[in-house]
Amino acid sequence: MQALRASARRAVLRAAGPRSLSLRNPAFRRFTTEAPKPEAPKSSNTALFAGLGVVALAGAGYFFFSSDSAETTAKKGAQAVKVAANFVPAKEDYQKVYNAIADKLEKDPEYDDGSYGPVILRLAWHASGTYDKETGTGGSNYATMRFAPESLHGANAGLHLARTYMEEIKEQFPWISYGDLWTLGGVAAIQEMGGPTVHWRPGRIDGTADNVTPDGRLPDATQGPKHLRDIFYRMGFNDQEIVALSGAHALGRCHTDRSGFDGPWTFSPVTISNEYYRLLLDEKWVWRKWDGPKQLQDKTTKSLMMLPTDYSLVQDKAFKPWVKAYAADEQLFFQDFAKVIETLFELGVPRAQFVSSEGWAMKRKEDQEPEKK
Repeated sequence: MQALRASARRAVLRAAGPRSLSLRNPAFRRFTTEAPKPEAPKSSNTALFAGLGVVALAGAGYFFFSSDSAETTAKKGAQAVKVAANFVPAKEDYQKVYNAIADKLEKDPEYDDGSYGPVILRLAWHASGTYDKETGTGGSNYATMRFAPESLHGANAGLHLARTYMEEIKEQFPWISYGDLWTLGGVAAIQEMGGPTVHWRPGRIDGTADNVTPDGRLPDATQGPKHLRDIFYRMGFNDQEIVALSGAHALGRCHTDRSGFDGPWTFSPVTISNEYYRLLLDEKWVWRKWDGPKQLQDKTTKSLMMLPTDYSLVQDKAFKPWVKAYAADEQLFFQDFAKVIETLFELGVPRAQFVSSEGWAMKRKEDQEPEKK
């Protein structure tokens, strides 16, 4: 139903055109500057399934002492028993994790625009976007945002909310690694908010505080095209892929108590569409006069915002043709976005760790038989 509602919201959005938007909590990205790179940590493939959940005792304790309902507690206890028995999960087990994430996305109507989807996607993005192709460090392997100082980096402000959300899922399925959990959450957020199918496969292992990445590996929203290329080229992306990944800003909003910026990018911040690109091109953007950091607002309604990095996409001669292409063709955007987000979520994970040679298509909730949900 979430994807169905997303399709309906997109249809209404297209028909209605620009409209005023009542903002709740004034999102999405807090960014920092470049820092020195550490030596690449050593990894071991032998730790793969051990890394998928060496928490059997904690899980068993939860079974006996949880205040959840009997049914929920029993389910969590069963998962802990699987861990203790050296359980090797199959695709259907990961589908259950996907479903648990999807079930909760819209359970709190008071959170932002009624969905945790955007912040869950941001968690997956930021956990993966620290990759450095030269040193082989960072990326979604190890899930190092669990540890300080990475958890306290300015770019990750507000992501404690997403980590807390995902911790509840982790309690239900203690065998899954945090890296797999967070990236699978990103997939669920995209697909349940009306986005394309994103292929995903498990295999990430949990690291330690020794594996944390230095501050400065994520984009600084106050910068321009050169900075974007410095950040994304470091991960191995090209100009087209930079523009495609930027389409994630169709979702969510910025918060003054996190990034310092304020407002949503689009009129439907819980629906994935190509509106981000259409608005960049079609709206008149002016610099907002306020006490916060430098950002743009739409001249028509003054309810939308764009960051300097967003606006640089239509100022740069190499980026702008891709903005135009995605604004004109949503299916092209969906196709390219799915491909590049799959790549992003696998950055930093040795190929040998993946349990499948190809990514899996996880079923949306609406596409499953009722008894299998």
